[in-house]
Amino acid sequence: RIGPPHNIDAIRFSMALKLTKVLISDSVDASCRQILEQSGIQVDYKTNLTKEELLTAIKDYDGLIVRSATKVTGDVIRAGTNLKLIGRAGTGVDNIDADAATAQGVIVLNTPSGNTISAAEHTCGMICALARNTAQGHASMKAGKWDRNKLMGVELHGKVLGIVGLGRIGREVATRMQAFGMKTVGYDPLIPGTFAAKFGIEFMELEQLWPIVDFITVHTPLMPSTQGLINKTVFPKCKPSVRIVNVARGGIVDEEDLLDALNKGSCAGAALDVFTEEPPTDRRLVNHDKVVVTPHLGASTAEAQVKVAQEVAQAFVDATKGKPLMGIVNATYLSNAFTPEGKAWLELGQRLGHMVLNLAQKVADITLTLSGPTSKPYQDLLQAAILSEYLAPQGANLVNAMAVASKVGVGVAITMVTHEEDNKVELTIKGDHIGLHGTVLGGKPFLTGIYGEEVGFVELRGTLAVLRSQLEMAAIMSQLNGVVLEDVYRRGNVTLLRLGSPPHRTSELYKIVLG
Repeated sequence: RIGPPHNIDAIRFSMALKLTKVLISDSVDASCRQILEQSGIQVDYKTNLTKEELLTAIKDYDGLIVRSATKVTGDVIRAGTNLKLIGRAGTGVDNIDADAATAQGVIVLNTPSGNTISAAEHTCGMICALARNTAQGHASMKAGKWDRNKLMGVELHGKVLGIVGLGRIGREVATRMQAFGMKTVGYDPLIPGTFAAKFGIEFMELEQLWPIVDFITVHTPLMPSTQGLINKTVFPKCKPSVRIVNVARGGIVDEEDLLDALNKGSCAGAALDVFTEEPPTDRRLVNHDKVVVTPHLGASTAEAQVKVAQEVAQAFVDATKGKPLMGIVNATYLSNAFTPEGKAWLELGQRLGHMVLNLAQKVADITLTLSGPTSKPYQDLLQAAILSEYLAPQGANLVNAMAVASKVGVGVAITMVTHEEDNKVELTIKGDHIGLHGTVLGGKPFLTGIYGEEVGFVELRGTLAVLRSQLEMAAIMSQLNGVVLEDVYRRGNVTLLRLGSPPHRTSELYKIVLG
């Protein structure tokens, strides 16, 4: 007997986000609001909200735009039951609980290029001021003194600048300081040495870098791996004449260890634009004779503020149209989802995941085998896409799919088969015999196998009727009347797959709406 079809609502394969109402909770350039409103997004501009006020207000918004003042804690994110996107008008996102956002399926993005030039220029200015005691000389003159002999500096020409973090800002600093005749060396765990060399930077590991540098400038985000990166274990490895510059994030340089090194003579000076606590209540570094300080001015130029405001607003608008998003922080694989090829692999993963949701007897571990050169770059995207549909009843989406899988105890084993030229995906479920095979051809997702049977190339769209039966076709058609045949004539997009009989049953019919 053929059972009733699984009538599942069509799944959404568009990357477009529905952003109806956005809250701007920090001071940003007016162009941010203008760009959003011109695209039909309602904007509320409420700055200086208390935590309690933000917790109460956030439930009404689909999006949130902040700078560094608003603390977007896990409580705030969980209270934002409609939140889909959090945007940082700037680079650092340490004021946003990205892990909590991921768990709630909320995208977090920043504006990686908006303040690049301003931050790089400020870094270079701080290096120059540190080398020549410019700030101390200024203060001395204002106090009516003439300390020309006390404020002896050093030349930058011929000195070695160590750059930790070779992203946009780090590379811009390198280019500018090379004009002063400095040798630039650097380290970044994500950037290969061949790429660094294109910018005149000699790549080396940190342990190689410490002993040879005269100046160290850091340009990394603040995260567990960079917290206290410059600390008491580093200074003994450096020259006692080394000078430290931090225009990135407070906490990358351990302030207590830096103060100790300055006092002991194992560090010649420091230039700090950022602090662990802002504004700093501990004034020992601020008041130190060997330290140049500014109040977090790295991005504080008129040009940078306009750029980051426009960049974050445009990202929100692009998100509503399914256009490429730059600066995604907590689900970086989604950046691949906006290319034509990436969209096809995304759709393949979602459709296979949706099929498994309807065909599997229970939620269980997944084995994913990827073959061919093209599928490899989309490994994480495919995994998230499959899980986002397979675990949709558990609240999964493309952002939090991995976190939800971990929470509900669904494991994913991934195998890459590099020696095959054909690009394909094989998906199996532990304890089940579904065995879905798929691929992408001409920018479209196709099913190539199911239940161990090859089915050619079946485009995954419309309604897919999966029939497992040994009945004669005439008997099948009579029993399908009003179930699938009606849709064939009405929609014209139904695909019927007839497979062998399932174990212990005469027939099974699954009707899967793929959109």
